[in-house]
Amino acid sequence: MAEEITQAAPAAEGQQNIQVFVDERELKTTYSNLPRIHQTAEEVFVDFGIQVAQPNQQGQPQIMLKVVDRVIMSYPTTKRLANALSQLIKRYEQQFGEIQVQPGQRR
Repeated sequence: MAEEITQAAPAAEGQQNIQVFVDERELKTTYSNLPRIHQTAEEVFVDFGIQVAQPNQQGQPQIMLKVVDRVIMSYPTTKRLANALSQLIKRYEQQFGEIQVQPGQRR
């Protein structure tokens, strides 16, 4: 189903309102607890995956990293994403407190 987004602010003089339609019919949801980032001069590659601890055949702990999705973005898009995520985290921490990023420091 397509969702319609209409420009919220009034258009400046001489500009038109723009309707944007978001098509989510092919949207898939993936859980990730592991981002991995690569780069070239033109693009940023973000791999999303799952980090799973499991014992090896000798019973010793080992970690398996399973990469399931890759998103490739330009640097301007990457910067917009970083800014949006930064604002999201700032609002969350204002409401719920600081997010701990070290293992074992869950709330």
